[in-house]
Amino acid sequence: MSDTTETDVVIRPASVEDRPAVERLWLMFRHDLSEFRRLLPGPDGAFRGERVEDAFSSPDWAPYLFVQGEHPVGFAFVRGLSAPVRVLNSFFVVRGVRRTGLGLRTVREVLTRHPGSWEIAFQYENPGAVAFWRRVAAELAGDAWTEETRPVPGKPELPPDVWISFDLGA
Repeated sequence: MSDTTETDVVIRPASVEDRPAVERLWLMFRHDLSEFRRLLPGPDGAFRGERVEDAFSSPDWAPYLFVQGEHPVGFAFVRGLSAPVRVLNSFFVVRGVRRTGLGLRTVREVLTRHPGSWEIAFQYENPGAVAFWRRVAAELAGDAWTEETRPVPGKPELPPDVWISFDLGA
């Protein structure tokens, strides 16, 4: 067990050298989602990773890595950097640091690095995500945020995603 605290976490843009660590964290993220979306890994045991590729190769995306001491403890992918609305495409913290305040701190720092309009999706089937993302919206935008459901593009068999929207001052 690490004796560092959430204040010891460094939130930084992920570099090409960080990609292997982010890819491993991605597998944990997708595994967590599999509980709520019945996601299965491919024949090779890995989950689909197109978003990781996009995060590291598209100029309109920004990958972030969260590191506590020498331990990678989470990541975030921002997309739509040049669009009127940015999207927090993926966000993950490892279970060992959840419920410590680290998630709120890291998401706040990532979002405030890109002022403007934001959208974040989650699923009602994931009660922890529902509570977390509503808290994030309320803490960052007060009462000035909205929540709506939208169909998952190309996946009519899935329940709709829930999207929160708010603005962070420029």
